[in-house]
Amino acid sequence: MRLTFLGTGTSQGVPVIGCRCAVCTSADAHDNRLRTSAMVETDNGRRFIIDAGPDFRQQMLREGVRHIDAILLTHGHTDHIGGLDDVRAFNFVDYPTIHTIDIYAAPYTAASVLKVFDYAFAADKYRGAPEINLHTVDPAQPFTAGGIEIVPVSGKHSRFDVTGYRMGRLAYLTDFKTIADGEVEKLRGVEVLVVNALRFAPHDSHFNVGEALALIERVAPREAYLTHMSHEIGLYAESERRMPEGVHLAYDGLKIII
Repeated sequence: MRLTFLGTGTSQGVPVIGCRCAVCTSADAHDNRLRTSAMVETDNGRRFIIDAGPDFRQQMLREGVRHIDAILLTHGHTDHIGGLDDVRAFNFVDYPTIHTIDIYAAPYTAASVLKVFDYAFAADKYRGAPEINLHTVDPAQPFTAGGIEIVPVSGKHSRFDVTGYRMGRLAYLTDFKTIADGEVEKLRGVEVLVVNALRFAPHDSHFNVGEALALIERVAPREAYLTHMSHEIGLYAESERRMPEGVHLAYDGLKIII
């Protein structure tokens, strides 16, 4: 299995528009962060995208992706679903063959997709609208996509529900602020854990670095990677050195073999 970090930034991305801080003006490419998203490629040839935010098109072009099997959504905020209209390119890449894209989401996220992209589900939709097959999953039960068992992991993003995913020895969580003990148990035995860490200082709706590290310590994976980081995380070169052994700041384009 291979994990590619398509984006590792928070909802504003890094650099932030108009900001002149040391991170936003850094010449280090590690400090340039598109909105958080990931790609998982499995040993049976399947390719999954986790979240499709406003930078989805740019991320797909950068990685040279021509085909995807499914998109897994964590929640309905714009920085995680705002690019779904661009699945049209995958629908028609082999025209006249039409590839409908499977999207998997918990009920609260599926409702957001149906509201924001209602035109994609209209009975008499216009030619060229996205061809989407929206699957509503039970966050309490594993499901199968592309022959792969996927285990949803639930948490809270402030007052909002959010869903992470475990695929074999990989688990990916983003935008978590709290997680129940029972959900932590679903993470036992993972080798690679990805978890959000907005900044070092506390935040009302996201893990900070300390909270992310506490979860990592409980799960005890072989390796852990922080994602969904704002410019307040500090310069990559400096903050990476502050991480304990086995924990790293992810960056856009980073590829991990599991």
